[in-house]
Amino acid sequence: MECQLFEQSFFWNVISSKRQADVMHNHSHESSHHLENEDVKNIGTAFFLNLFFTIVEFVGGAITNSVAILSDAVHDLGDCISLGMSWYFQHISKRAGNKVYTYGYKRFSLLGAIITSVVLAIGSILIIAKAVPRLFHPEQPDARGMLLLAVLGVIINGAAVLRLRKGHSINERVVSLHMLEDVLGWLAVLVGAVVMLFANLPILDPILSIAIAFYVLTNVYRNVKESLQIILQAAPAAIDTDDVIRIVSDIPEIESVHDVHVWSTDGQYNIMTVHVVLNKEKSLPELHELKEKIRRKLQSVGIQHVTIEFETDKEDCSMEGCCRYYSQTENL
Repeated sequence: MECQLFEQSFFWNVISSKRQADVMHNHSHESSHHLENEDVKNIGTAFFLNLFFTIVEFVGGAITNSVAILSDAVHDLGDCISLGMSWYFQHISKRAGNKVYTYGYKRFSLLGAIITSVVLAIGSILIIAKAVPRLFHPEQPDARGMLLLAVLGVIINGAAVLRLRKGHSINERVVSLHMLEDVLGWLAVLVGAVVMLFANLPILDPILSIAIAFYVLTNVYRNVKESLQIILQAAPAAIDTDDVIRIVSDIPEIESVHDVHVWSTDGQYNIMTVHVVLNKEKSLPELHELKEKIRRKLQSVGIQHVTIEFETDKEDCSMEGCCRYYSQTENL
């Protein structure tokens, strides 16, 4: 009787544990799905806020008869187009892989980041070109109209920046920079408008505009550089390839490693391929266990996708020396 009760108790404990595991797995999957789509929602929010304020600018520019505000409205209309494209590409990047795009569409988000960066660079250069002549021939704008629109601009664009600051992708960072440019621009307008209400200093407007434009161009350069490094399959900046090789080589069952390649699809999802030389032959179950050990160690340093090829120390690898990895102590 006691044996039967023990068997029943054991059976129900196993069932209960499996149910709890299933619940935790489903919760983890739903949480992961939520996080994966959060970046699309963030960029979508920025797009609609920017579109709304562009309409406000066109109306406000017409009412105040301000050519400067109307010009900025045209600039923001271009921003809306680039933001819309970034939103679309970020959405596309969530698609799974197929026979054409075997790694999926993750790099489409980089395309959105580069397009937005180009728009930002062109816009900043145009602002500098427009502001420089005003250093020598300052023009007095409508300070009161500027002040009202500046407050609204800071609130709306600031809300978009706060939303995008939660993101992690390069596309989100570039769009966030895009909106931050507008926030800084309207802050400059706000400060300039307040000063010009009490003092005749129209030169303040072009000085602030040029300073902001150079700040934006500096950040655009950094983001474009990072995007191009990913497209050119450089090793992720956050991953030390020497350290990765050491982590794998230090496993007792491994003699050496070679043909190591580390790259990223979008700046977040990192991939590695490696040839691992074993110090003795192993069975298939043992190889499976070793693979899982290597993957766990590499996942802890930020590499999510690992492809491993096992070799024996007597095997002559035809790939060894191909695309050889040079350590930092060697000069190319």
